[in-house]
Amino acid sequence: MRKPVVAAALCLSTLATGCGAQVETSESKPASSAVTLTNCGQKVTYDKVPERVVTNDVGITEIMFALGLEDRMAGFAMPDDKGDLTGVPWKDGYEEVKWLSKQQLTQENVLDARADLVFAGWNYGFREDSGFTPDSLKKLGVPSYILTESCRNGRTESSRGIMPPLDALYADLTNLGKLFGVEKRAATLVADFKKQVAAVQAEAPTGADRPKVFLYDSGQDQPFTSGRYAAPEEIISKAGGVNITHDLNDSWTTVGWESVVERDPDVIVICNYGDVSAEEKRKFLLSYAPLRNVSAVKNKRIFVLDYVDLVESPRNPSAIARLGAYLRTVAETDATS
Repeated sequence: MRKPVVAAALCLSTLATGCGAQVETSESKPASSAVTLTNCGQKVTYDKVPERVVTNDVGITEIMFALGLEDRMAGFAMPDDKGDLTGVPWKDGYEEVKWLSKQQLTQENVLDARADLVFAGWNYGFREDSGFTPDSLKKLGVPSYILTESCRNGRTESSRGIMPPLDALYADLTNLGKLFGVEKRAATLVADFKKQVAAVQAEAPTGADRPKVFLYDSGQDQPFTSGRYAAPEEIISKAGGVNITHDLNDSWTTVGWESVVERDPDVIVICNYGDVSAEEKRKFLLSYAPLRNVSAVKNKRIFVLDYVDLVESPRNPSAIARLGAYLRTVAETDATS
């Protein structure tokens, strides 16, 4: 996303196609076929089906795994703070595909892997300050696909997000399905994810009963959080809550504690990853004096989701279901108090 997480996710029935079911293979499209996709609002033509894809970060990597494209991958890069990868729906992918680096991707990683496509995103590998960009890779003869959640929107030099977060996930699944000739699998995943989300929405609190939610990623002087274009926006809203930073036209960004206090969230969701544990973040929030009168802190309503749940990934629907169950409990408790 930005700074850089993985939770053990349940292999839900709606994710059955990612758990060993027989599906179409990525060999269904001839390797010589050119494919044109719309990525970040631009038409991009890929002259052939990639055979040695390199990915950056866990959510992006698991999009490839969910589509059954392990055989098209040369490796992935991600920090090793992503939890237990052996219990995830796509654990076979982690066993089959090479872990290239525990840092961000570099041009050296790409060249050493003989990559013919880099799938990354702005602040999910691509950064101007590091010189690792789609343009720099193009000069090396390596095409890129940009994670749609991270697409720059032109509002500021670095602000990101061009569509609702779940639409971004569905767009990437559909695009990659077309590129690799696994359209049926992509369509099945999208349909199953939509069905799972709709089931949560059907039971979610409505109207004034919807709890106000603040997503806390990190930071003590200023909190790093999610605007309207990062995955937490729809994870919160589809689960039955209201993201208090919905008005920020960005994906991941920094705000001031004053605005959090003023908007008085009923629930705080912690993004779990990195060197600072979720429990340490919880202790900070509960002890930070400016937050002492915030409803979520007074009532100790703090819920933890993992990084991969909260960036664009095939874990998003499961995260919606888990947060939805918690928010229903909060709404029911408030209604009877």
